[in-house]
Amino acid sequence: MIASCSKSGEKEMELKNYWPQNGVTYEIFIQSFYDTNGDGIGDIKGVTEKLDYVQELGANAIWFMPLMPSPSYHKYDVTDYKAIHPDYGSMDEFKVMIEEAHKRDIKIVIDMIINHTSDEHPWFVESRKGRDNPYRDYYVWAESDTIQDFLNKKVITLDSDNIRQWHDPGFGEDFYYGFFTGDMPDLNFDNPEVRREIYEIGRYWLEEVGVDGFRLDAAKHIYPDDRAEDSHEFWNEFRAEMEKINPDVYLVGEVYDMKEVVAPYLTGLPALFNFDFHYTLLDAYKKQDGMMLAKKQSEVLNYYNGITDDFIDATISSNHDQPRLLNELGKSKQKLKQAIAILMTMPGAPYIYYGEEIGMLGQKPDPNIREPFLWDARDKDSGRTSWIEPKFSTDETVTPLAAQKADPKSYFNHYKEVIHLRGTHPALAIGSLELLKEEFPKPIMAYKRIAAEEDLLVFHNIGSKPQEFMIPEGYSQKVYALKGAEIKEDKAILPAFSSLVLSK
Repeated sequence: MIASCSKSGEKEMELKNYWPQNGVTYEIFIQSFYDTNGDGIGDIKGVTEKLDYVQELGANAIWFMPLMPSPSYHKYDVTDYKAIHPDYGSMDEFKVMIEEAHKRDIKIVIDMIINHTSDEHPWFVESRKGRDNPYRDYYVWAESDTIQDFLNKKVITLDSDNIRQWHDPGFGEDFYYGFFTGDMPDLNFDNPEVRREIYEIGRYWLEEVGVDGFRLDAAKHIYPDDRAEDSHEFWNEFRAEMEKINPDVYLVGEVYDMKEVVAPYLTGLPALFNFDFHYTLLDAYKKQDGMMLAKKQSEVLNYYNGITDDFIDATISSNHDQPRLLNELGKSKQKLKQAIAILMTMPGAPYIYYGEEIGMLGQKPDPNIREPFLWDARDKDSGRTSWIEPKFSTDETVTPLAAQKADPKSYFNHYKEVIHLRGTHPALAIGSLELLKEEFPKPIMAYKRIAAEEDLLVFHNIGSKPQEFMIPEGYSQKVYALKGAEIKEDKAILPAFSSLVLSK
């Protein structure tokens, strides 16, 4: 529970919106979220109906996975950049949703997929008609007699294990480049006309539709890895063009790699996902090494500050590409609750993947980590989607939201509590990260979060055994305690998988 450090009887501090620099964003896959018309597929009207839920959870923004027309369920292969997939609803409905979200001070970010299109996009349909077609140069083509040595060569990357990058369109003349699959041909950003098309698409969504920003898919792959500097240059240009339209535009990029590879993108994409956070957290639990994550986070932030002080560290505990967090943590309720407490007490702008807050489960392949949200018991849940038969998140394995709301010890109420904790303590939201010089037992994660008006000391015992240790002098006020963590005289007593936040 939260214990206020203010005087007894004073009103609880108001939840602040620190977005985009340090606020909380909620990732939604519309397909699986809430169905209002009974076709089994989530829709935009469903999101509008559930905006109060997002607000209640405490999120400041929503990131939507792709919502443009596409032949696939996931919609990462776009056929029309200026429309809404008909399964999801209409553009007018989307604009209403944005208006309602903004009334609640919730910002809207959409997935923008510009590394590639669908092979059914009109541009590609034209491009494959012949070398003289005006759209030929919108994509990357190579003559068959020059490509043979490259057909089966590829460096495997963290975000793709597709061996074949060059694809035969079926008429034996040339091959086209598609980093991910042949269904997703890469656009040619050496062509100024392609860039102009993309900037116009950005203008449309920002100016005419009214979104607040974009999540840029596969940002690292605008050009191949050996042309990384060209990718950096493109994103610098993209940012400049988008800021002409909206100076406050929010851009968050997916650059799935080591910090040394990620950092140069910060000048063009001021927010970048911190995948190291997710994987280091899991590794720390496996090794019961408390300081592993704190040291990694300090290292990443210091490195990025060497590039620019104008960046947003988009921290994640999971997303639509990783197995569900509860699966990764061995289905441990204690670990999941602590993991979100760690996320919310660390610096950054945290993202929450829909369903994590009710303990949804999911393993690869991808559709099974994107299963329907459970709003209520099956016989009462008219809005539950049914486009896929869930394998992991079922009524037998996951307690629906309606039941969790009534349970003060539920995942949902815990997520709500720690998000509120973050939003009412400036040190946790915007404070600096300082590692302690004192030595603590190996399973203890210890750090300070310091803002101008607040100095907090944070402990997490990520081990399976209780830990006891001396508290650094001056910190005597309990701000937050998870799972029975307490202070006795000058000692902190932390049961397994417990957390403690102290102030002076």
